[in-house]
Amino acid sequence: MRLALALLALLMTAPEETRAQVMTFEELDGWTEDDPRPALTAFLETCDMLKDPVWAPLCGLARDAGGTAESARAYFEMFYRPVLVGNPPALFTGYYEPVLDGSLTRTSRYRYPIYARPPELRDGMVYHSRSQIEAGAISGRGLEIAWLEDPVEVFFLHIQGSGRIRLPDGRMIRVGYGGKNGHAYRSVGQEMVRRGTHTPDQVSAQAIRSWVRSNPGPGHAMLDTNPSYVFFRRLPDLAAHKGPIGAMGRSITGMRSIAIDPRFNPLGAPVWIEKDGRNPLRQVMIAQDTGGAIKGAQRADIFFGTGDEAGDAAGTIKDGGRMLLLLPIDLAYAMNPDG
Repeated sequence: MRLALALLALLMTAPEETRAQVMTFEELDGWTEDDPRPALTAFLETCDMLKDPVWAPLCGLARDAGGTAESARAYFEMFYRPVLVGNPPALFTGYYEPVLDGSLTRTSRYRYPIYARPPELRDGMVYHSRSQIEAGAISGRGLEIAWLEDPVEVFFLHIQGSGRIRLPDGRMIRVGYGGKNGHAYRSVGQEMVRRGTHTPDQVSAQAIRSWVRSNPGPGHAMLDTNPSYVFFRRLPDLAAHKGPIGAMGRSITGMRSIAIDPRFNPLGAPVWIEKDGRNPLRQVMIAQDTGGAIKGAQRADIFFGTGDEAGDAAGTIKDGGRMLLLLPIDLAYAMNPDG
């Protein structure tokens, strides 16, 4: 059980705040109200990629477990246990797949490029910063995948990591994460708070967009305080109903996939989230993605789906709560032998 040994080794040497506690389903707030069938569908998207032998029979059983909400819930109750890793409160944020207008060639309207990963860039290498790239450090090399009309939307496409680009002839292309420049991610929202342009409760994706567009000079300088820069790759054609490609190389599912820190939450595993805030969520999600700003055992980014409506919902999320891994029984108790 390679996964069991890896997680156990991590948690046995981790600080106290990242130790594991096995719990019961009765202790989960709202467990009986969720319909886990969409989560099982999302789980089946990637469960064949879970190489540890502990998952293989569970993946097979999941294919027959989703007939009703009750049978899907019984599947989890029979074969899994909730495991609390880390110390709540959690921090939940949201992301989405934008749909943007663009062109495959530069025009007077579409002037702001998104780039493919330069061939000389190696993993772990520190490359040109955001401001240097925006100033033209790699322009004219044929790395441009597409051109967009709004530099603010280019910035937020970097934050989301994937998107759909609607071309002038109506065709749609999809782009996904292709690498980054090796600089650490810095939160523009936190910088705005530090400089006094906003208070913490005022910061959201919508607020950042509005402020930068209203203050183009200082606004773009503010964006450049995040030196991290994302490169993209053009994705093969996907069915319109399919989500973008996540960290596991498969499509993720709106409102059932989350990005996590894989040091504490294994990719592909089911996770129970209890997100508080204005629109609380209590449901099974699948850990199928990662993100540069997603650090810690109690940290998750919820994928809200595709388009403006999903973006409006995702951009306002910054809520507490807690999250628990749903792990196969033997693995759960192996992580907490004294629990």
